Amino acid sequence: MALSESTPTPAPAEQSAAADAAGSRPTRGLLPLLFAGNSAMYALYVGVGGILLPLQIEKIAPHDKVAMLGLVAGVSAVFATVFNPVAGALSDRSGRRNPWILGGGLLAVPAMLLLGAVNSVLLVAIAWCLGQAVMNVYQAAITSVIPDRVPVARRGTASAAVGLGVPIGSILGVLVANGFSGHFATGYLVLGLIVAAVAVLFTSLTKETRRPPKAPATFGEQVRAFADSLKAHDFRWAFIGRALLVLGYFGVSGYQLYVLQDHISLPHGMSATAAAAILTPVSSVAMVVSIAVCGPLSDKVDRRKLFVGISATASGLAVLIPISSPTFAGMLLFSVVNGLAFGCFFAVDNALVTLVLPKAEDAARDMGVLNVANAGPQIVAPFVASVLVSAGGYNLLFAAGGALAVLGALAIRPIRSVR
Repeated sequence: MALSESTPTPAPAEQSAAADAAGSRPTRGLLPLLFAGNSAMYALYVGVGGILLPLQIEKIAPHDKVAMLGLVAGVSAVFATVFNPVAGALSDRSGRRNPWILGGGLLAVPAMLLLGAVNSVLLVAIAWCLGQAVMNVYQAAITSVIPDRVPVARRGTASAAVGLGVPIGSILGVLVANGFSGHFATGYLVLGLIVAAVAVLFTSLTKETRRPPKAPATFGEQVRAFADSLKAHDFRWAFIGRALLVLGYFGVSGYQLYVLQDHISLPHGMSATAAAAILTPVSSVAMVVSIAVCGPLSDKVDRRKLFVGISATASGLAVLIPISSPTFAGMLLFSVVNGLAFGCFFAVDNALVTLVLPKAEDAARDMGVLNVANAGPQIVAPFVASVLVSAGGYNLLFAAGGALAVLGALAIRPIRSVR
């Protein structure tokens, strides 16, 4: 049922009780499987979006690569924005998560096969739209596992397990993409197969208690339900904060390959893809360290906003490094600082947002709405980034990314129910 003015938002204590009741006995080994599931997802996102897709577009349209990458990434992210909350609502209605995880994971294979087979910007855009659609079906379901099955007292640890999937998945994705940089079709297929294999593993080894299925809702009712979710004060500010952080992050990271090609002074003989294959693991190791410390520590001190604020501020300051030192050494230092900052963010942000969901029984739908804050900025980021690069070069892009990260930190201050 959608929230309305006559339906009071449950108190945090009521949400916590509901979440604990649903997740007080999580499946044995659930956290390692969440880690594996998210690692596979980010391997595909980073390997495709960060390496293979830019290289493919550069090969097709070398003189318009910045604009064309922005167009393809932006249009495809529309599909991510639409499919994530819709898929979340559908899994809420079915009372299941595993079938959606399995279906989205298996469909990644034909989507990646199609992407590797096309040779025009238009067809690349269409194929990546389909890839974004199926991956966000997968993402919406697996994201909802934490509020479904993990008690509130372990949310920080569970969020850390999910967050570790970002650096580990990024390393895997970059290594696969770099290894197949001259063979797009094979690289795409390998990444799709990784997601499919992990989806089979996850759904085979985790048992879920089927929740009562929800009554079908019309499209208009679903749209109103999504809008009503954002009427909840704390949920709305969590949405805004995440959207700003993601916009700043993807505005910079989405163009990393072109930054290395056109802006950074690389050592003699080092290619941009080779540099990316070094920088990504460096950043990922820093993220792992930060996640391992910040996730459990946020549980211990029972503070979430503090860690998100620190991480966003640090990421804002990190962009000053490549601006003042556009060298490979500068990018290495930037990767370390940015990795530490976003590791802290990924470790605790998932825990924070699960504590401000408007209704426990609509967890997947509301997490899907919140995931629009992940996908939505990716629609805007490529267009904004291409304009910024054209207007003021990559330094302006870095500066804008840092400013957005700081604004994201300020946006979480109004949240009342979480410390």
